[in-house]
Amino acid sequence: MFQIVKKEQLNSAVTRMEVEAPFIAKKAKAGQFIIFRIDSHGERVPLTIADTDAQRGTVTIIFQAVGRSTKMLAQMNEGDFLADFVGPLGKATELEGYKRACVIGGGVGNAIAYPSAKALYNMDCEVDVIAGFRSKDIVILEDDFKKVCNHLYITTDDGTYGEKGFVTNKLQELIDAGNQYDLVIAIGPIPMMKFVSKVTEPYGIKTLVSLNPIMIDGTGMCGGCRVSVGGEIKFACVDGPDFDGHLVDYDELMKRNTFYKEQERHDAEHCRLLNQTV
Repeated sequence: MFQIVKKEQLNSAVTRMEVEAPFIAKKAKAGQFIIFRIDSHGERVPLTIADTDAQRGTVTIIFQAVGRSTKMLAQMNEGDFLADFVGPLGKATELEGYKRACVIGGGVGNAIAYPSAKALYNMDCEVDVIAGFRSKDIVILEDDFKKVCNHLYITTDDGTYGEKGFVTNKLQELIDAGNQYDLVIAIGPIPMMKFVSKVTEPYGIKTLVSLNPIMIDGTGMCGGCRVSVGGEIKFACVDGPDFDGHLVDYDELMKRNTFYKEQERHDAEHCRLLNQTV
């Protein structure tokens, strides 16, 4: 059993939790993830590791309550226990040797972008962060990012906070201003990662994206998380989750990620009809 030792609401839908998991805390690196289960009957859900504290033996996760399991997790409190908390899984992001990087997060994807920005900054890399959100009310991790980057740019689609526009607009502006990045990391909605990659491709800037396909076991056995990268089939759980953004088949990924949308909709309706909160 894994105890929740700290809980914080970052906005109306996004929660940050620290979970006691000392063995994972000692080994985890930026880019890796865990899989949790609420209880013995729960589904296996992957979440990227947002931070670790090896001394305290804790792992931080940040998640948006969108499905049954994450809504149930959001209702748990400090002192409660999770049945399973497995990790670290996946390959760590390769961050060695870069001098100038731009880390880009979209929405809750900023939770996944944060550990990469932190790791790069601690390696004496000059780090720019572009954090994009729909509007001011869902902005998260602003103070956290300020501590682990040289420049932070916040964009909102509606202009209610920071600069109005998309992260791709700001990235293009920074490149046009002469910023010579040798690495761009983009994490967020699939269309955002796709168009960030299109911005960087003409300049030959190495671009990494973190993919979020359907995943079940997290060990490469089920094949549910397969993605097409450079014309080859890869498994996000063991070959990733980071891949070359210029080689990913984003259209296929978007199509596969909608495969269970109808079942998810029925599940949500079923819970409302039973007057259950999940």
